[in-house]
Amino acid sequence: MYMHPIIQQAQKAQLAAVLQLQKECYQSEAALYNDYSIQPLSQTIEELNHDFDNGEICLVAAIGKNIVGAVRGSAQAGTGYIGKLIVAPLFQNQGIGKQLMAHIEKKLDAVDRFELFTGSRSLKNISLYKKLGYQAFDQKIINDALILVYLEKINKKE
Repeated sequence: MYMHPIIQQAQKAQLAAVLQLQKECYQSEAALYNDYSIQPLSQTIEELNHDFDNGEICLVAAIGKNIVGAVRGSAQAGTGYIGKLIVAPLFQNQGIGKQLMAHIEKKLDAVDRFELFTGSRSLKNISLYKKLGYQAFDQKIINDALILVYLEKINKKE
């Protein structure tokens, strides 16, 4: 039975659960690139608290008391930067990622454009972002295994 998650601003007390879910979700990304030193896996609770205290938006998708997804974002110089979209493996492919993206875009609605990045081998991520109207505009070679693909979407303000 599918239950609709409630998407809301994260509370500071939920950040440890967000970080735990992040580390679970990014295992598959680390495996794709054979690199378990990636920032989402090495991020500390202190770093996450610091970002939160400095205005980074963190939205969570919760079913009951369980956090099943999250996304983060911030705005700078007319661009909304979106990062770390995660959905628990058991809840993937149910539209939660799309809902989180819609909510973070709404939170960052004052910007002219949205920007995010993912790895070039992360085909599911790229497919999702393209369905949501994002287009690749740049890439950055990190090492032999990792190329970051930068995607953007113009904010069509209503």
